[in-house]
Amino acid sequence: MTDAVRSHPVTDALLAPVRPANAFEETVGRLLQLIRLGVFEPGESIPPERELAVRLGVSRDTVREAIRALADAGFLLSRRGRYGGTFLADVLPTPGAVAATDLTGAGGEPITPTELDDALRVREILEVGSARMAAGRTLSALQREALWARLGDIRRASGEDYRRLDSRLHLAIAEATGAPSIVAFTADNRMRINRALDRIPQLEVNIAHSDEQHEAILMAILTGDPDAAAAAMAAHLGGTATLLRGFLG
Repeated sequence: MTDAVRSHPVTDALLAPVRPANAFEETVGRLLQLIRLGVFEPGESIPPERELAVRLGVSRDTVREAIRALADAGFLLSRRGRYGGTFLADVLPTPGAVAATDLTGAGGEPITPTELDDALRVREILEVGSARMAAGRTLSALQREALWARLGDIRRASGEDYRRLDSRLHLAIAEATGAPSIVAFTADNRMRINRALDRIPQLEVNIAHSDEQHEAILMAILTGDPDAAAAAMAAHLGGTATLLRGFLG
């Protein structure tokens, strides 16, 4: 990876030291977050074992075991030679194709209404607040371009790529707050939300509506209107929450 990617706010937030009691499980989880949230592109190299070990505060053996687990599951592949390294697979396993217990022992148990409600409430607090805060800041030209690029990506997304690119857009809004901790909290919560979304069908009408809402959120952020940004994000999250509670509640 290039130095620019290494200093990416999402990468920095998620590659912070893990808790030693569950070093392997958390290392796998952090790498899965970076993959599922679209920080690494298909076919792109991930940081070397040495760098991951230092940043996560674990041994190289732990990193090697985590990479092997994800390679066996179809997320990563290793290449030898001058241009070798560990790369994200060109085609990722479809959501739900790999049981969580295969990697972390977390199991694939049903999501309870209480767990779902908790994830949705946390999401509302984090993401509505992020939209308001981002709209209240003076963003650089690069930040503004990045937000529009993420919107363009999601508009062109195929069904299988939509959720990953949707995650990237929401994380870009969290980045625009300028608060790395908000990025980390949003990423953690987004993994919970995606786990629920993976269990319901993707509805084309909802996706089209979401794209309209995404544009309204970004327009409010880029024109510096915190109240409108917060209201647009709240409406967007409310639609998703309604579908999730309808299918899973």
